[in-house]
Amino acid sequence: MSRRPIEQWIQLVHKIGKDFETRAQEYDRDDKFVAENYSVLKENDFFKAIIPEELGGSGLTHSEMCDILRILAQYCGSTALALSMHQHLLSANVWKYKQGQGMEEMLKKVAANQPVLISTGANDWLESSGEMEKTKDGFLVTAVKHFASQSAGGDILVTSAAYEDPENGKQVLHFAVPIKSQGITVLNNWQALGMRGTGSHSVKLDKVFIPETAITLRRPKGEFHPVWNVILTVAMPLIMSVYLGIAQKAARIAINHAANQKKDRPYIPELIGEMYNTLTTAELNVKDMIRIANDFNFKPIDQNGQDILTRKTNAANASIKVVEKAMEIVGGQGFYRSFGLERLFRDVQAAKYHPLQEKDQLRFTGEYILRNESKNSHVILAA
Repeated sequence: MSRRPIEQWIQLVHKIGKDFETRAQEYDRDDKFVAENYSVLKENDFFKAIIPEELGGSGLTHSEMCDILRILAQYCGSTALALSMHQHLLSANVWKYKQGQGMEEMLKKVAANQPVLISTGANDWLESSGEMEKTKDGFLVTAVKHFASQSAGGDILVTSAAYEDPENGKQVLHFAVPIKSQGITVLNNWQALGMRGTGSHSVKLDKVFIPETAITLRRPKGEFHPVWNVILTVAMPLIMSVYLGIAQKAARIAINHAANQKKDRPYIPELIGEMYNTLTTAELNVKDMIRIANDFNFKPIDQNGQDILTRKTNAANASIKVVEKAMEIVGGQGFYRSFGLERLFRDVQAAKYHPLQEKDQLRFTGEYILRNESKNSHVILAA
């Protein structure tokens, strides 16, 4: 079967997106996971879309998936954000596959059955939460993982936990485990300001058995590992494409509203110009993140990870400011839920909470610059 052109994928997104948009208010109002939307996405192969064709997937590129998520977010931000979490976990494994590091069997299984992958990495970062106890042929994990997007309807939990290794000291072990495994409970506590349909409940693990063979990575606890240069580089363009889509939708609503108003508000063109400049900042930062990811053709070097994190902060701040400016342009009417901007305003706030949050990123990047400048080993800033 020949590869479906990206134009057909985009047409499909617009088609199903119209139905998603009609349900978005209900999901938001009731704190309900976007289950119906996920069924439609699965029927149309979105959960295997980014897997290479030779492994049973649809062969979409990373940049094409970013575009799909950006457009989908203009219909339902929760659906797009939840889907981006599955896509970024897949993308890290696609990168490994394309670097000759295996992952064929894992990707083939996802292509065949389209299980939904649940991410918990955002709140774990370098330290990771929870603890692992060594037992026969594996480990027992006890932890509570917060912000587990799609846990309301997911299949495989992709996470990590801290382990005190008797020989190597404090480590973090990464693994995947079926969400229905004994000892795992989805806590159903996702009542949030925005992105209410993502089903990002906390997940409790109570002495969950993880076989030794399921451990995919061991790394020193609290230390930066090159794996993050892969995860950040593939994940952040996908995730921030969602918030860019929300900002673009808000800008369009504000401009259409202003164009049809009869009131004499001479400052409106200036506000629109300011909003457009800010939207351009968001677009350029996301575009450059996609460039760095280069459709999986990049090296896991620290500079890439740092550049992605910097652009993530810029894109998040700009996207939030665009929606704030759209609210200002529309005025009081935008305060009503029925108008459509209020939910976008709440949803876009979540952009700041993806790793790293701004102050953490500023310190992380600043320390990296100073460390490398003092060694004279890398040119960070142009001379």
